[in-house]
Amino acid sequence: MNLSPYLEVAIRAARAAGAIHLYYRDQDLKVSSKSTPADLVTLVDHLAEEKIREILLEAYGDHSILGEEGGEIGSHEFRWVVDPLDGTVNYAHGFPMSCVSIGLEIGGVRSVGVVYDANREELFTAVKGGGAFLNGRKILVSSCPDLMQPALLATGFPYNVSEDRTNFMRLERFLNLGLPVRRPGSAALDLCYVACGRLDGFWEYKLKPWDMSAGLLILEEAGGAFSNLEGETFQYGQGLCSSNGPIQKQMLAVLRG
Repeated sequence: MNLSPYLEVAIRAARAAGAIHLYYRDQDLKVSSKSTPADLVTLVDHLAEEKIREILLEAYGDHSILGEEGGEIGSHEFRWVVDPLDGTVNYAHGFPMSCVSIGLEIGGVRSVGVVYDANREELFTAVKGGGAFLNGRKILVSSCPDLMQPALLATGFPYNVSEDRTNFMRLERFLNLGLPVRRPGSAALDLCYVACGRLDGFWEYKLKPWDMSAGLLILEEAGGAFSNLEGETFQYGQGLCSSNGPIQKQMLAVLRG
């Protein structure tokens, strides 16, 4: 199947949403909370998702779309998985670590992935079997051979972090090994940063499909590895461990304690 037309539409939608991010960056964002005080949503989340849906449905009116803000519409073999603003808390505070994430899954297979960071004008793209790219340049994961080299890692925390401290224990294990760990606040970009070698590994749990769909494909096409926290085939709803590949087993060993 020629996936180029789908990629082109996804890029157009991502850039349109990114333009909305930039336009409203210094304006009244009409910030409100969803599930917890830290689970923010802004006017930009809604406007960006509306624009993405408009572009996708104009091109492929019978496809289904799963979006963070609007839920799922339609039932089709072709499903677009959309996060209009990944890193909303960062964006609402003017911290420039946020992006648009658009993935296309065909029959449940991640087939197209686009992650666009308008702050840095960085466009990560991939199609199944076609490699991964940053602004048109092919990218690959790092060559870090050992966790203790040391690897540079990233993680994230769920919005109910005050109630669920499971990841604190996991984080402490890595810190006790003297490893540098970052918490950037955008899972889609974390995955892309592993894909292009800026990070060597990333783990998180309680992520949603729209946080990962595009990023997982980009990582896979860049030569990376990912699994659930038990080292088995990853399924949405499970904890995620991802890496450049060589350090995957070592990361899993630390995560399992």
